[in-house]
Amino acid sequence: MVMLQVIVFFFVLGECIHNQLNVTCSEYERNALLDFKTGLEDPLSKLGSWNNGSSNCCQWWGIGCNKAGTVITVDLRNRYDHFWGFGGKIRPSLTKLKSLRHLDLSYNTFMNIPIPGFFGSLKHLRYLNLSYARFSGWFPSNIGNLSRLEYLDLEALELLYVDNLEWITGLVSLKHLKMDGVDLSMVGLDWFGIILNKLPSLAELHLSSCSLKGPFPSVSFVNSTTSLAVLDLSFNNFNSKIPDWLANISSLLSVDISDGGLHGRIPLGFAELPNLQTLRLRTNYNLNASCFEIFRGRWKSIKFVDLSNNKVQGRLPTSIGNMTSLTYLDLSKNNVQGRIPGSIGKLCNLNWLDMSYNKLNGTLPELLEGTHSCHSESPLPSLEYLHLKNNELVGLLPQWLGQLRNLVKLILNKNLLNGPIPKSLGSLQNITHLDLSKNRLNGTLPENLGKLSELSFLDVSFNQLTGNITETHFLKLHKLDNLRLSSNFFTLTVSSNWTPPFHVRKGLVLGSCHLGPSFPNWVRSQDKVQVLDFSNASISSSIPDWFWETFSNIFLLNISFNQLKGQLPNPLKIAPYFVDLSSNQFEGPIPLLNAEIQYLDLSNNKFSGPIPKNIGESLPYLQFLSLSTNRIDGLIPNSIGNIQYLNVLDLSSNNIIGNIPLSFGKLSSLNALDLSKNNLSGTIPKLFGQLSALQTLHLGDNKLSGNIPSSFQNLLSLETLDLGNNRLAGNIPHWLGKSWKNLRILKLRSNAFLGELPSVLSNLSSLQVLDLADNGLNGSIPASFGYFRGMIHVEREKFLISYGIDNGTRKFYEENMDLIVSGRELKYTKILSLVVTLDLSSNNLSGVLPSNLTNLLGLVNLNLSNNHINGSVREDISKLRHLLSLDLSNNRLSGTIPNSLSSLSFLGRLNLSNNDFSGKIPYNGHMTTFEASSFVGNQGLCGEPLNVKCPGDNGTDFDKQPTPKDHNNDDDNFIDKWFYLSVGLGFAAGLLVPFFIMAMKKSWSETYFGFVEIVVERIPFFERRMRTKRQWPRGLHH
Repeated sequence: MVMLQVIVFFFVLGECIHNQLNVTCSEYERNALLDFKTGLEDPLSKLGSWNNGSSNCCQWWGIGCNKAGTVITVDLRNRYDHFWGFGGKIRPSLTKLKSLRHLDLSYNTFMNIPIPGFFGSLKHLRYLNLSYARFSGWFPSNIGNLSRLEYLDLEALELLYVDNLEWITGLVSLKHLKMDGVDLSMVGLDWFGIILNKLPSLAELHLSSCSLKGPFPSVSFVNSTTSLAVLDLSFNNFNSKIPDWLANISSLLSVDISDGGLHGRIPLGFAELPNLQTLRLRTNYNLNASCFEIFRGRWKSIKFVDLSNNKVQGRLPTSIGNMTSLTYLDLSKNNVQGRIPGSIGKLCNLNWLDMSYNKLNGTLPELLEGTHSCHSESPLPSLEYLHLKNNELVGLLPQWLGQLRNLVKLILNKNLLNGPIPKSLGSLQNITHLDLSKNRLNGTLPENLGKLSELSFLDVSFNQLTGNITETHFLKLHKLDNLRLSSNFFTLTVSSNWTPPFHVRKGLVLGSCHLGPSFPNWVRSQDKVQVLDFSNASISSSIPDWFWETFSNIFLLNISFNQLKGQLPNPLKIAPYFVDLSSNQFEGPIPLLNAEIQYLDLSNNKFSGPIPKNIGESLPYLQFLSLSTNRIDGLIPNSIGNIQYLNVLDLSSNNIIGNIPLSFGKLSSLNALDLSKNNLSGTIPKLFGQLSALQTLHLGDNKLSGNIPSSFQNLLSLETLDLGNNRLAGNIPHWLGKSWKNLRILKLRSNAFLGELPSVLSNLSSLQVLDLADNGLNGSIPASFGYFRGMIHVEREKFLISYGIDNGTRKFYEENMDLIVSGRELKYTKILSLVVTLDLSSNNLSGVLPSNLTNLLGLVNLNLSNNHINGSVREDISKLRHLLSLDLSNNRLSGTIPNSLSSLSFLGRLNLSNNDFSGKIPYNGHMTTFEASSFVGNQGLCGEPLNVKCPGDNGTDFDKQPTPKDHNNDDDNFIDKWFYLSVGLGFAAGLLVPFFIMAMKKSWSETYFGFVEIVVERIPFFERRMRTKRQWPRGLHH
C-alpha cells in the first residue's frame, strides 16, 4: 500500500506542477480530447473547461502534461457523487494521446459498455484505474500488450467476464494488480502460478471476492527473487490447505486469506517471516493451530493478527509477551483454553485484544508482568478495546482494569466472574462501553461510575447485584445512550422531580429493578428511547396519559409482570415493533395498535369483550399474538386469517365461543396455535392440513366434535397435538403413525374415541407423551407399544420447548401441557422435555400386559388403570427405574406382586388396588413407603400394610425371616423407617395442600404447581444424596 501511495503522489504532484507551467498542448491532442468529450455524458458539467475557447488543454480539468506540453494524464475519477459520474461511451480518439501514462476513469457510471479494446494500444500507459466504473462484458485480452503498465485496478467490476489470465503474462512491469470483486471462476486452477511466476516485479496482489477456487499448488511457483509484499485473497473458496512455501516468501508484509475456505494447520513459518506485519486468516472455520506453538515463534515485525473464527486451540504461552510490536490481536470464536498469561503486560503497543467466544478459564491475571518496559504510569497504555465475552472466566475483577487509562471498550459479559465491581473502574475516563452482564457479580454498583462522562453503554444486567441506585450513579453520564440494569436486585431511589442528565436513545432496560409503586415520572424525559423495558418492576399504578404520546415512536415496549391497572387508550397510538403488556391487571376492551407492530402480548390480564373484528386488517404484519388468560368472549374474527406472517397465535384460557374460522387455513407461516380452554364448538376445519409450518397445536378443553381430519397427515412438522377434553369421536386413525416423525406429545384424553389402539402408533419415533385416557378404546395393548423410541431413552436434556421466530426479541410460545402424573393434574413447562408418560387409563382395554413395555426405560409415569387387563406383572418391571408413578388399579391382574418393585427408589405413587393379586405383599425396602390404599381390593393379598395376616403368621408379627443383611443394618432400618414415615406424611400433605389451595384462590394454585414442578425436577438429586448417606456407615466396615 505504501508503494501505491507513492505512485499516486508523484502523478498528482506532476499534474499540479505541469498545470502551473506555461506550456501549451498541441492542437492535435486538443482536438482528440474534444472528440473524446463528445462521447461522454457529463451530468454535472465537470468538463466545462474543455471547449474551443480554451486553446491550452494542459489547463483543462483532469488533464496533465509534461514540460513539452504533451498530455500524459487523463484523470476523470469521480471524487464526489458516485451517482452523478461520467457515463456514455469511450471514443477511440483517446488513442491519439501517444504519450498517455496515467488514465483514471474510476467511480463513474459507464453502464453496460465493455472496456474498450483499444486501451491495449496505449503503449506508454503505466497507470490504469477502472475500478467502480461499472464496465461489463468480456475483458479485452489485448490489455496484455501494455508492457510498461505498473498499476492496474479493476476492483468491483462485478459484471466483467474473464475466462483466462494468459493476457497477464504480457504485463511484465506490473507492480500492483487489483481485481477485487471480478468474477474469475472460469480461469482454471493454474492462476496462481501464472500471476506469481510471470510477474517478477509484482509487489501487491488483490484478488478478494473473485470466486477463485483451489487448491493452492503444493509446489512453489514463486522464485527466490520475488518482490511480493501484499497478498489479499480473501473471500474466495479455495478448499485447500495453506502451502508451506507461501509462509517462506520473505518479502511479505501483509497476508489476507480471510473467508477463504481453508483447512488444515496454519504454517508455523509465518512467525519467522522477518517483514510480516499483518496476518489475516479469520473465518476459515476449519483452519487449526496450537496457540502454544504458533505464538512461540519470533514474530519480529508483526503488528496485526486476526485468526478469529477458526479452530485455534490450546493455551497461550507466556512468550506471547515477546510480540512487542503487536497492536491488534483477535482470537475470538476459537477453542483457546486456560488462563490469560500475565505477560500480556509487555505488549505496550497493543490497541485491540479480542478473545471472546473461547474457553478461557481461571481468573484474570492478578498482576501484569513487564509493565515497566512500557515507560508509562499505567499498564497496557495503548489498549483501547478489551473483549473477553462468552468464556469461562472466574474469580474477581482485578484492580489493573481500572488503570487502563486509554480503554474505550471493556466487554466481559457471559462469564462466571464474581465478587464486587471494583471502584477503580470509575477512573476509566475514556471508556464508552462497559459490559459486565451475565456474570455472578455481587455487591453494589459503585457510585463513581457516575463520573464516566464519555460512557454511552452500561450493561450490568443478569448478575446478583444489590442496593440502591441513586442520582449520584448518573451524575455525569451525559452521553449515556444505552442503560441495562435488569435481572439484579436494585432499587431505584431518586426524587420525584428528578430529571436524568442523559437522554437514552437505544435502550433503557431496567427489568426486575424496583421502580414502583408509582409509575416513574423521570422517564418522561427519555422521549427518544427505542427500547424500554420496565418488566417486573413492582409498579402498581396506572400508566399516565402522557406516556403514550411521549413514546409514540418507540420500537420495543415491555412493561410485563407488574400490577398496572386501568384501561388502555383505544386505539393505542404508538408505533412499536414489539409490545409486551402481559401479566398485569389491565381491563376493558382489547385496543388496536399501529399497523407496523409485529409482536403483541396482552396475556394474563383482565381484558374483556370480543376480539376486534378488523384485527387482521389493522395489524397485518403481526408475527406473535397472545391474548391468553383474559376474559375475552364472542367469536374469533375471520380477519385473523389475513395475518399472513403470523408465527404464534395464543387465544387460550378465555370464554371464546363458536366455530374455528375456516380462514385459519391461510396462516401458512403459523408455528404455534393454542385455542385451548375456551368454549369452541363445531368440527376441526379440514383446512388445518394446509398449515405445513405448524409445530404445536392445542385445541383441548373445548366442545369440538367430529373426527380428526385426515388432512392432518400433511402436518409433517407437528411436534405437539392436544385435542383432549373435547367431544371428538371415531377411531384413532392409523395414518397417525405414518406421518408425524417429529411428534413429541399426543394428547387425546377425555373424548369419545372407539376401536382398537393402532399398533402403528409405535412408529412415532419422537413420542414421549402419549395420553389416550378416558375414551372408549378396546382390544389389547399392542406389543409394538414397547418400542416407542422416544420413551426408551433414559438420559434426557432439560430444555425449554418453544416455538416462533427469534428476531432479537426472545419472544416465543413456551410449550406447556396439563398432564396427570402421580394422580394429580399439573401444568408442565420448564421440565416438559424430561416428562415421559404413557396413560391409557379409563378405557375398555383387555388382554395381558405386553412383556416388552419394560423396554420403555425412560418412563416416569405409567397409568393403565380402569381397564380390563389381566395376567400377571413381570419381575422385570424393575427395569423402569425412573418411574415416579405406577397405576395399574381397577383391572383383573393376578398372581403375586413382584418383589422387584421395592427397588424402584424414585416411585412416589403406586396403586395396585382392585385387582386379583394374591400372596404376601413384598413389604420391604421402598415398598414400606406405601399405605394400604395401594393394595386394597385384592382378595388374595395379605401382610403389611393390609390388616390381613398371611398363613403361618405367629399372631404377633409377620413370619419374616431376617437375613444377615437385615441384622447388619438394624441401624439403617431404624433410620429408614423414620425417613419413610416422613415421606408418607409428605405424601399426605401433598394430597391435601393442593386441594385447599385450589379451593381458595386460582393464582395460589398456579404458584404452588410451579413450585411442585421445580421439586419434581430435584427428586433425583435428593434421592442420590440420601442413598449416599445411608452407605457411609457400611463403607466403614469394609
